[in-house]
Amino acid sequence: MEVPTSWDALRKQARKLEAQLDEQMNLYRKLVSANVSTKADAAESDLESWIDRLLKQLQQVNSQMQALVSTGGSEVVSHTLNRHQEILQDLTQEFFRLRKSLRAKQEHASLLEDFKEFDRTRLDLEEGSEQHSLLKEHASISRSTGQMDNVISQAQATLGTLVLQRSTFGGINSKLSNVSSRLPTVNTILSAIKRKKSMDTLILSLVASVCTFLIVIYWLTK
Repeated sequence: MEVPTSWDALRKQARKLEAQLDEQMNLYRKLVSANVSTKADAAESDLESWIDRLLKQLQQVNSQMQALVSTGGSEVVSHTLNRHQEILQDLTQEFFRLRKSLRAKQEHASLLEDFKEFDRTRLDLEEGSEQHSLLKEHASISRSTGQMDNVISQAQATLGTLVLQRSTFGGINSKLSNVSSRLPTVNTILSAIKRKKSMDTLILSLVASVCTFLIVIYWLTK
């Protein structure tokens, strides 16, 4: 069966991507061999991103070639596709291996740097232990002073609130006094109501007593 004409275009694109990957992988190998830094820089990240993008593009081209071969093709075409797939697999595995190696080197360098920094710090502390103690004492005093300032600030805020409440209650009492002085008739009416209430209570008590007395006499004379 005749191979579709787009096969040639896909194979040409695959060879182009493989050539670009080979060039970028050479740069990445040199970078991994020479790298002694503790973390990735911008150039390293850009190179890794570019290689990863090329691998994805090559994978897509291989998938398109696989789709064409699945519709029918000669053994030569199938062999060519297998070869491109092997190249993609080798490049992918090598990229992952190199990247893992680079991360391990960076982690090792970071650990060494941390150890050196710890050693320098320990020596500085040993040489200036007295100064370090003074600094710790000064920091403790500063914290205590800060806490005292907070307590004083809270006390001042509470005092301000109490003064404000006292002023508010004083204003209310003053207003009530003004109302009472301006409305003497109200006080007179209230006093009259109280007297009438007391009189009614007295009358009711007398009536109840008389009724009780009459009931007792009636019960005794029965």
